[in-house]
Amino acid sequence: MTVLRIILGDQLSLDLSALDALDPGCDIFLMMEVMEENTYVWHHKQKIVLVLAAMRHFAETLRQRGLTVDYVQLDALDNTGSFTTEVRRAVARHRPSRIVVTAPSEWRVQTMVDGWADFTGTPVETLSDHRFFASRERFSAWASGRRLWRMEHFYREMRREHGLLMDGDRPAGGEWNYDRENRKRLPARTVPPARQRFSPDAITREVIALVERRFPDHFGELQEFGWPVTRADALLALDDFVAHGLPHFGDYQDAMKAEAPFLYHSLLAPALNLGLLSPFEV
Repeated sequence: MTVLRIILGDQLSLDLSALDALDPGCDIFLMMEVMEENTYVWHHKQKIVLVLAAMRHFAETLRQRGLTVDYVQLDALDNTGSFTTEVRRAVARHRPSRIVVTAPSEWRVQTMVDGWADFTGTPVETLSDHRFFASRERFSAWASGRRLWRMEHFYREMRREHGLLMDGDRPAGGEWNYDRENRKRLPARTVPPARQRFSPDAITREVIALVERRFPDHFGELQEFGWPVTRADALLALDDFVAHGLPHFGDYQDAMKAEAPFLYHSLLAPALNLGLLSPFEV
């Protein structure tokens, strides 16, 4: 029986739970570019390019692994513009026995997923997203009964639980928090390292043209687009940060300098948010 497996735009990971126990000969992966997701808030043009280009590259990765991908492009004439209506159209095309999706990262999208079974007449299985250090249930257990929710306290517990930056039962270096040492003034003549950027390939250039055409009034410029949109480029970006940014990041993480937008920051949040990198490997 066919299973329709849905991959959202921030779930571009080959270890995604929606890929577990799949049948390559029968199952179909649905990926959707929909107008609603690009306009519910006023997104920067580079963010739209980043997400759509990364999605299209990930779809190619799945195809190269012999998997069937039903990919709905934003400019398709019959694109209905929302996840829910596109899922219903996909159900009509493929007649799956069930729908499988990894839990969305946004409550807004989770609300949509919760209505898909009734809307399509097809059972929906929502799987936990195991790409994070803590599940929603784990965080709820930590937060239950507390009068004060402080990120620092949760952060320490996660370090203990996963053995990150720890020396036995103590934090590596002897202190949990080095914020006081992270506020140094940037020396006047400091020249920050040049950061690795990635020239758009044919797929990304096609998306850039699409975004310029469909979102002309959104803020931002695309001439300097250079974010990693593939797993391979994201790993190169990680290596670049570790080699050139990390050694001085702590000292100057709160500093600002005119005409130097990046300084020593990692620039890895986009790749992490899309799933091209995992928090564990970083």
